[in-house]
Amino acid sequence: MTAATAVAVASVTRIAEKAMGWLSDHRDGFDLDDSALDPAADVDKSWKPLGELAQMCSCVRRDTRPGTFLHDTASDLLRHAWRQTDDGSLFLALQRLEPHATYPLEVYAAFAAGGLRHPGYEDFAAGLVRSRSWRTAEMLPNRRLSVVNSERRAGLPPSHDTATVLRRTWLGALPEPWAFERFAGYTLTHVVYHLTDWGHDVHRVPADVADYLTTWLPAWLDGCVEAQAWDLCGELLAVAAGLPEPPPPESTEHAWQALALAQDADGALPEAGRGPHGEDVPRVFANCYHSTLVVAFAAALTAGRRTRNGDGGGGGDDTGRGAPV
Repeated sequence: MTAATAVAVASVTRIAEKAMGWLSDHRDGFDLDDSALDPAADVDKSWKPLGELAQMCSCVRRDTRPGTFLHDTASDLLRHAWRQTDDGSLFLALQRLEPHATYPLEVYAAFAAGGLRHPGYEDFAAGLVRSRSWRTAEMLPNRRLSVVNSERRAGLPPSHDTATVLRRTWLGALPEPWAFERFAGYTLTHVVYHLTDWGHDVHRVPADVADYLTTWLPAWLDGCVEAQAWDLCGELLAVAAGLPEPPPPESTEHAWQALALAQDADGALPEAGRGPHGEDVPRVFANCYHSTLVVAFAAALTAGRRTRNGDGGGGGDDTGRGAPV
């Protein structure tokens, strides 16, 4: 590894460590409450944040070495999140209450990727995914990719062909790059996440899609930095690190420097540098948790890829994938 690469890896690793420290200190913000099994409750405020915590921690574990702060903190947070689900039992109860909902499997799959599984839930879900209702549920193509990847992670047969669904997405059509905006940006990032199993199987990205992203990601990152859209900036950096051949570090370094400056001393990263009317963004949990998760994931993935590309070793192999925590 060159000296320049070592410095760059240390810089993004520090960003991840600060973010993981904040997430550890604010773990209670992800806890489920008594409404977790209420079908009328807002899952975006309960199951979704918990699933995002599990997802990002599974990824950070996978892309770091055991014994490091990042790996051990991610493992600790993943165990904490799993306890919130009563070691997986709540997934079975939730799916029985909402047998046609896909989000329980999507959240469960994040834990399964970290080696935490509930055989009873998987047996129940195996029957659901064979149903006509499950296969024909109407959803956006990027969400369909999420379901397919979740089925795969849980050891269930995929209900749809990934390559076919990909070409129905905004990204799969290789649209005019100037058509990029906030909604398209979040859609394309998640298409890549689900396609690559969150940066694990990078060679699942077709060559034309990879070339398109390599060409246009730097310009889109420039726009995010200018707009201080830190959450989307972090998501795009994770995409860059999850391509078969990541873009040259110099094409993303300005974005990493901007995120480092935007990150608070305690590790929190606000979703945006300013509100819709130019106002300051309050540093409350709801405004910081997602972007802080994203930057931890993107930084760990980037450091792992740069380390492996730099010296053939490093902390981004399968060290944490599927192992018990």
